Amino acid sequence: MKKVRRAPDFILFIIILLLLTVGIVMVYSASFVFAEVNYDDGAHFLKNQLVWALLGIAGMIFVMNINYKVYKKWATPLLVLTVILLLLLFVPGVNVKDATRWIAIGSFRFQPSEITKLTLVIFLAKYLSENQERIKELVRGLGVPLLVMGGICLLILAQPDLGTAVTIAGTAFLMMLAAGARIGHLCGLGLLGCGLAVLAIIVEPYRMERIMAFTDPWADPLDTGFQTIQALLAVGSGRLFGAGLGQGRQKFLYLPEQHTDFIFAVIAEELGFIGSIFVLLLFLAFMWRGLRIAIKAPDTFGGLLAAGITIMVVLQALINIGVVTGSLPITGITLPFISYGGSSLTLNLLVIGILLNISRYVKE
Repeated sequence: MKKVRRAPDFILFIIILLLLTVGIVMVYSASFVFAEVNYDDGAHFLKNQLVWALLGIAGMIFVMNINYKVYKKWATPLLVLTVILLLLLFVPGVNVKDATRWIAIGSFRFQPSEITKLTLVIFLAKYLSENQERIKELVRGLGVPLLVMGGICLLILAQPDLGTAVTIAGTAFLMMLAAGARIGHLCGLGLLGCGLAVLAIIVEPYRMERIMAFTDPWADPLDTGFQTIQALLAVGSGRLFGAGLGQGRQKFLYLPEQHTDFIFAVIAEELGFIGSIFVLLLFLAFMWRGLRIAIKAPDTFGGLLAAGITIMVVLQALINIGVVTGSLPITGITLPFISYGGSSLTLNLLVIGILLNISRYVKE
């Protein structure tokens, strides 16, 4: 029987628009002082974010009308392409300022790792849905996903970008769990992954400094602990209702990365506990709608793809908020739909387009 295509999930669509609206307003509020000092235009970042948001929404609506099953056919080629982009980062002259995270094409630049998160989710959804009968076997069932995930994480760690590697690994593990992998296998692999993460921290002095700053930021308040302390000051001073939109003080060049990685601190300071909880509830509502779509998807591929997209976004949000509140070490992960960033915002909206398309085929 031919499946009927319905209207996309309206509640999910509204949730994304609300997150996007909060993001645009807070990017302007958080970046105004920095933009005025560095660009002589307080609306510099707001203008850029609005352009990317409009492009992202247009892309989301376009992708929303493309049958998600198309991605199954292109899963492997897309993953190979993004791995090539990751390798290009290590070619002298290709990366931006030898940062090995960004590729520049004229004035446009992007992070291949952001695209890799999506292509890996698509590949895992395809592989796991096609190998359901072997998924409980460690080598024959999980061997390929683990090798692919491990190789990509190593490339991202070499950039270096531990935060994105952790996000990718966490998303992959939860997708394998959703596909039916044995919990015992995943727990053992998780312990191995934690050991490798500890090793990655030990071999890089700056990561070790971040861990020490996380355990006691006041031990070095003017250097390694500076960001965490300023973020905690912003969060704590917001109290219940906040200082008021635009009235925060930490954005006056005290809090670094105030419109990107630490924008949630500005939200907490200006909108208080109420505003912070509102943002958290929006992400919780997003998780609810995303997992609902995954459960009701018409096939295993669609279900795993929806679950992977939902996990990827929510996990990134949890890590970012954990860093800002001092619950996790600093990782450099942005807050989806809210933090400033053109390529990241556009890609996240395109990803939501895929999720909305899957919602058009959900079972009654």
